Amino acid sequence: MKQKFDIIQSTCIPIAIDNNNTDNIIPARYLAFTTRDPKFYGDAFMHDLRYDADNRPVADFVMNRPEFSEAPRQGVHEIIVGGKNWGSGSSREHAAWAIAGYGVRVVISSSFADIHRNNLLNNFVLPVVVSEAMQQELFDTIARDPQAEVRVDVPQQTVTNLATGRTEHFELNGYKKYCLVNALDDIDFLLENTDKIEAWEAND
Repeated sequence: MKQKFDIIQSTCIPIAIDNNNTDNIIPARYLAFTTRDPKFYGDAFMHDLRYDADNRPVADFVMNRPEFSEAPRQGVHEIIVGGKNWGSGSSREHAAWAIAGYGVRVVISSSFADIHRNNLLNNFVLPVVVSEAMQQELFDTIARDPQAEVRVDVPQQTVTNLATGRTEHFELNGYKKYCLVNALDDIDFLLENTDKIEAWEAND
């Protein structure tokens, strides 16, 4: 979903799974569907860890615990704090669709698989890389207080643990930052610059 990025302040879902691969994020069977309905893919997010073989919620999985079970679509938990090497495995874009469809706007981790990181950006989900120390502090803070909030300031490129005051700067490609701040995908960006492109071509 195209939304302008400015300051995102939210409670978080802690998914402390290192090497959480794209098959966990969205199982391969969902790749056969042609719909682009966000809710369809959001409901499939982490499906085989969230539900057992009889499609019953797995009670002790973090997303099913009462304090984290309300989806971001209802206005909470717009941020995920994930384990190291988030999004490893296959390059399926459906993994980014699932995260975006669930309502998440930011994923924080100490490292991302490169293709998945780009897929997130292309689907208006911001991957934020922090130090391992900051990542662990966020997990610890959420464990103590699930209502603790994190602020992600996109213009300033900072992430802040509001419970402790700790802030880190994160890297963000200038082009992608412009697109996120202005809610533009690649086609929108080209259309916005049609006059410049045509002028350049005329002078070529």
